[in-house]
Amino acid sequence: MQLSEETKERIGKVIDLSRVAIHYGYLPLILYLGYTQSEPRPSIIRLLSPLA
Repeated sequence: MQLSEETKERIGKVIDLSRVAIHYGYLPLILYLGYTQSEPRPSIIRLLSPLA
């Protein structure tokens, strides 16, 4: 199955965009899941500040 150059470019852009989204979204997702699933829930300040 042959893909046109335009299709290859679109696939490349989608892959690049996905990499950026995963790169910058992974850690906030893990923090969010940990915050919402923990009991008792820590305050936001304690979650984000190492000195609190």
